[in-house]
Amino acid sequence: MDNLAHSEIFALTLVIGTYLTSLALYKKVHISLLHPLLTTIFVIIVVLEVLGIQYESFQQSSHLIHFMLGPSVVALGYVLYEQIQYLKGNVVSILTSVFVGAIVGIVSVIIIGKLMGADQALIATLQPKSVTTPIAMGIAEKAGGIPSLTAVIVVAVGIFGSIVGPIVMRVLGIDSHIAKGLALGASSHGVGTAAAIQIGAIEGALSGLAIGLMGIMKAVLVPVIRLICNYFSI
Repeated sequence: MDNLAHSEIFALTLVIGTYLTSLALYKKVHISLLHPLLTTIFVIIVVLEVLGIQYESFQQSSHLIHFMLGPSVVALGYVLYEQIQYLKGNVVSILTSVFVGAIVGIVSVIIIGKLMGADQALIATLQPKSVTTPIAMGIAEKAGGIPSLTAVIVVAVGIFGSIVGPIVMRVLGIDSHIAKGLALGASSHGVGTAAAIQIGAIEGALSGLAIGLMGIMKAVLVPVIRLICNYFSI
């Protein structure tokens, strides 16, 4: 088992093979609970438990996947560059929509949390739920939340948004490519962007932009809104 625990080939084969198999299954049955990300996480956990492989060892052997996150972000930037014409004349509306979305996302968590009797730590954990995981964990930690729990919540929100988001927009009759992309990226970060790319190139590009904008805005707004709440004893 020690050889498997430190084998990069095993780690890459397990992750990529499981995801591709899960993706093929999801496309065939279209059952939300069999979302490829959920299925992949579950299968990997079961395999590691059965084989007795520590997560730390598995993480080290799968470092190449973590490394590829960087180039994948750059790739989103290139997609955005190809669709740069859609930004012209829409900069103000794009910034405004993401800004309002960030405020609503933070304030709604505070209000619902207070009404349901949640403590400050849990509220701080939930506030960055729509931000990409590394930024969300940093925001939660600075705000007094639980970063590890935030990571789980972010993944869950991303999966939920990527599944429900397109359905909601279709029911509401939202046809704008820009609106679809911004909505998925701002609410469901990377997982939503993957869904947006499947809808179209414009949606994917704007969704990638929304990830960055939402991360910046929430990093700034969370501490500001927290100060305001403390000042008014909310």
